[in-house]
Amino acid sequence: MKTIISNLIVEYDDNGSGDALVMLHGWKDSLRTFDGIALPLSTSFRVIRVDLPGFGGSDAPPKDWTLDDYVAFVRDFLIKLNVNPGVFVGHSFGGRISIRGIATDVLRAKKLILISSAGVARRKTLKNSTLAVLAKVGRAVAAIPPISFWKHKLRRKLYEAIGSDYFQAGALSGTFLNIINMDLAEDAKKISLPTLLIWGEKDDTTPLSEAKRLNKLIGNSTLRVIPQSGHFVHQEKAGEVSGIIRGFFL
Repeated sequence: MKTIISNLIVEYDDNGSGDALVMLHGWKDSLRTFDGIALPLSTSFRVIRVDLPGFGGSDAPPKDWTLDDYVAFVRDFLIKLNVNPGVFVGHSFGGRISIRGIATDVLRAKKLILISSAGVARRKTLKNSTLAVLAKVGRAVAAIPPISFWKHKLRRKLYEAIGSDYFQAGALSGTFLNIINMDLAEDAKKISLPTLLIWGEKDDTTPLSEAKRLNKLIGNSTLRVIPQSGHFVHQEKAGEVSGIIRGFFL
């Protein structure tokens, strides 16, 4: 399905009826990431999935976006679909959006489900700050003639050194830098609604230590760790994750 939000053509999927589960995917991903859990859950819930701007089948933002821009997009998208407060299911970057939106009261929800959510990594501060500085320096140096002749090779070498996510972000590289440095610990503390944290035991992208930190920051939260699974636990253990989500409503 397609709709238009803020002059952007947006791809989404809307199936089932009942309480709305609004699923938000991670960085460099799409709504298809939830295929394994969306179908079984749509027999009991209204399952809404959307390709966030810049990903999947949706248009890219016309400028560098911030996390708050993505939050506002989700708000406007749900207004367009006439969705009452439901339950956000955020994976990785989608978790960032959910945490920020609920903490700032821009997004309204009955419950929150975070799957391998990003946003509270203690280890990111130095690396990501350095990444931002080096990226800006790299752009400036690449603009100097005759260095500009070699700018593509220079840029590639620099970005390989500071992080493949930034290099692969392409047109969204500025958006990536706007978002990666944002620590959501204080936002997480503001969340009081029932929250379910689902994590893969072997997640090496958002390690289990971050799940435990979120569990402490969000007072009314429960952590479920799934053995022998990683960052895409909702794909690797789709049946188990679906069952845990159903149990969250009992």
